[in-house]
Amino acid sequence: MPAWLNISVFALTQIVMLVGLLGSLIPIFPGPFIMWLAALGYGVLSGFDSVGVVIFIMISVLMIGGGLVDNLFMGAGARKGGAAWGTIIVALIAGVVGTILLPPFGGIITAPAAILLLEYLRLRDLNQAWLALRGLATGWGFSFVVRFGFGLVIMVLWWLWAWSNAN
Repeated sequence: MPAWLNISVFALTQIVMLVGLLGSLIPIFPGPFIMWLAALGYGVLSGFDSVGVVIFIMISVLMIGGGLVDNLFMGAGARKGGAAWGTIIVALIAGVVGTILLPPFGGIITAPAAILLLEYLRLRDLNQAWLALRGLATGWGFSFVVRFGFGLVIMVLWWLWAWSNAN
């Protein structure tokens, strides 16, 4: 591959990686998935040598983990706040549907609204519903920290891959 194309692929991949990493600041934004797509594109354009395959597998595992952590931590936080499992499942579905129908912030609105509304309807106690909502928010906070950490590791792995291709 010509040097100018190599540099362009590296720069474009780096920009998309940064979008994914910074997107982790937004709850429900699939930052690790965006970073995974960038790594996939890099591999397709630059080639998958043996080092690239191993690193891409590691990036894939981190991407899956980043997606699971988000849902698990939010659900666990809401559960710790007193939410019923049915409410948590509906809220997670509402978050996904909200993100699809009203990107990028629809999920940020619909998931907490579902927790608050359903827990209020279930318990007829606004204070208890707020506790469940606070639990969800706390879970989001913890999941952000973990997803951002996964994103940093994904970026470092990709840099190692790009460095191995340059040598």
